[in-house]
Amino acid sequence: MTTTTGTAPSPRALARQRRRASVARFWRQYRSERAGLYGLTALSLCALLALFAPLVVGSDVSSVTDAPGRPMQSPSAGFPLGTDQFGRDLLGLVIWGSRVSLLVGLLAAVLSVAIGTLIGVTAGHFKGWYATVMMRITDWFLVMPTLVLAIALATVMSRSLTTTVVAIGVTTWPTTARLVRAQTLAVETRPYIERAKALGGGHWHIMSRHVLPNVMPLVLAQTTLIISSAILAEATLAFLGLGDPTVVSWGGLLQDAREAGAVSAGDWWYLVPPGIAIAVVALAFTLCGRAVESVLNPRLGVSR
Repeated sequence: MTTTTGTAPSPRALARQRRRASVARFWRQYRSERAGLYGLTALSLCALLALFAPLVVGSDVSSVTDAPGRPMQSPSAGFPLGTDQFGRDLLGLVIWGSRVSLLVGLLAAVLSVAIGTLIGVTAGHFKGWYATVMMRITDWFLVMPTLVLAIALATVMSRSLTTTVVAIGVTTWPTTARLVRAQTLAVETRPYIERAKALGGGHWHIMSRHVLPNVMPLVLAQTTLIISSAILAEATLAFLGLGDPTVVSWGGLLQDAREAGAVSAGDWWYLVPPGIAIAVVALAFTLCGRAVESVLNPRLGVSR
């Protein structure tokens, strides 16, 4: 008599199954957050417009020499949002500007979270004089006005998108570093960390295999919240004339409107659309971030 037994799944297959189950559980809980769904819908629409902007409005929408309308033309059937000081279609400029504003916001947030996570994890793991020095540097950045530091960096560096990303990223990381360090200290007290050390696990192994996966939910929630702040910071720098003058962004449109005298002339169509776009995207990212926070338990680093 012969018996057949099924082949046991490999460790990698089991890990993939657990990850899929975790993602499915996260999505089920996220869908129960109505505000988060509204924010996700708004972000999806903005992302699609930014991605397909060359097809929707054409790549020559920012051209000054080929402007299709008259300068400062009020909204009409041909130009739903009016025209700017050069006669360019403001609807097309707002759609095209979403590419730069979203890109800079995402890159700056990623840079900020990467710096904060690195400093937070290492300061929580190594402790001692290293943690003291890192936390004092973090405290110094926390008490300094973020916008003032970003303006100072953008002023001394060349005016480009890279400068804007760096100026925002290197001035907004302290909050993430504080949160990640606190989470790392909590994770380091767990028994499996002691077992890993007893089995000969080195610093890199413990931080990358045990600590980092447990702080990633916190990092994810923090990233979504920082993106909205980064978009607002990019718009502020562009409005102050510290952005890249060769690209179209929402903050740049507001700065152009100010220079064209739209405020004193009452040309509201030049000011309102980019301002609403900035507010909607910032609010959408905030709603998504709050929804992620409510689904994930940042203190424990696990799903509720």
